[in-house]
Amino acid sequence: MKGPQANHPSSTAPSHHSRFMFLIAFSIGIVFAFVLSACSANALSSVSSASVAHTSTSSTAAGYPVKVFFSKFPESVNTDFTAVYPVDRTSPTIAVGTFALQLLIAGPSLSEQQAGYFTELNTMLSGPSNCSAPRPVGGPDFTLTLDKKGTITEKGTATVKFCRSLTSPGIGADGRVTAEINATLKQFPNIKKVVILTKDGHCFGDLSGKDFCLK
Repeated sequence: MKGPQANHPSSTAPSHHSRFMFLIAFSIGIVFAFVLSACSANALSSVSSASVAHTSTSSTAAGYPVKVFFSKFPESVNTDFTAVYPVDRTSPTIAVGTFALQLLIAGPSLSEQQAGYFTELNTMLSGPSNCSAPRPVGGPDFTLTLDKKGTITEKGTATVKFCRSLTSPGIGADGRVTAEINATLKQFPNIKKVVILTKDGHCFGDLSGKDFCLK
């Protein structure tokens, strides 16, 4: 009777040990799988965030590169009134000609001013806009019409008509402003010629009073 009883513990011990080791291995496998899953999720999250950031940056930086041509001291004052120099800008709108002229009126940045860039156009304009209708106030500084010489259709000609009074300090300033506007608009391939009119419809800088720019 003692023989069978002595053999029973020795037969069950390995079974218990094997079951215990299996449970430990299974638990370790679950923990490893959980850690691996968490790391993968973090990696995917990082890639997704990077993609969104890149897309957002591209969208913010989107625009149309344009140049604005300013006069520069001393070259445009002492040497050649028509000497103009480009600076780079980005237009948020496809109306690049209008936007470029608006930036010309706004003038150069502080660092550009320190480098000698300038325009007298922003100091020439004064008074309210006569292009504000139907609004009582707040009209634009100018209108830009493509393929027109004044009121006459002329392909390749752009007409700039100012909506505010222009007060010029002299022929040097007239020459510089005319050169700035011409260069700024002629950078666009569909503009070959530029006509500049005052708010009364007369040719800017034409001291003869005969409006030769409309001939």
